[in-house]
Amino acid sequence: MKKTWIWVLGILGAIIIFFLIIAGIIIGQYNNMVTLRENINGSWAQVDNQLQRRNDLIPNLVNSVKGYMKQEREIFQNVADARARMAGAREIPDKIEAARQMDTVLGRLFAVMENYPILKSDTTVIRLMDELAGTENRIAVERRRYNEAVKFYNTVIQRFPTRIFAAVFGFEKGTYFEIEEAAKEVPKVNLDL
Repeated sequence: MKKTWIWVLGILGAIIIFFLIIAGIIIGQYNNMVTLRENINGSWAQVDNQLQRRNDLIPNLVNSVKGYMKQEREIFQNVADARARMAGAREIPDKIEAARQMDTVLGRLFAVMENYPILKSDTTVIRLMDELAGTENRIAVERRRYNEAVKFYNTVIQRFPTRIFAAVFGFEKGTYFEIEEAAKEVPKVNLDL
């Protein structure tokens, strides 16, 4: 009789240990996916930080340039609209789209500014352009880091067996920050003064 109980307790103990191991694996996978998702959120926060810095610099640049280019009202309106879209975006995909639109508008503003040699030599404009160029470089670095975090996260949640846990716990693929096709076009530079 005692041997039967020992044997039953041994089997129950083995079953409990088996389920504890499985629970540990599930908890470990879940925590890993949460950590990776938070890495993406942290990376996006850095992109967002730099986009906000750019958004704060733009009004200063626009106000410095306005006095020289009164006839370029459409450009200024587009900059204001893009800035408002950037400020109003709440979800990451919306912020990515707003940033893409801002890239396009800034490209047009810089192209228009190239046609104003007096403006290009103004020290305030030069300083603001340098600040904006530095911010654009920071944005590029943070976008790259964000995309690397998304790539790593997406790779992990698509691998087996993590894929099963990701589906069960509702972990979805991250969104990459990609540039628009129009931004890939080579800009036309006019050196006629």
